[in-house]
Amino acid sequence: MAFAFEPGDLVETPDHADWGLGQVQSVIGERITVNFEHRGKIVILSENIRLIPVPHGRN
Repeated sequence: MAFAFEPGDLVETPDHADWGLGQVQSVIGERITVNFEHRGKIVILSENIRLIPVPHGRN
């Protein structure tokens, strides 16, 4: 299932759980910039790394 992420959305990636919780900084086409707790800011190609939304009450 594909999600339309927006800046401010909270996400995590099950492929890299050690990165921790991330906050979407920007979305330009398939490139999503996310600032992760334990990895820092990273630009992700949405076709290469799976992101899942985190409900805002779960942070």
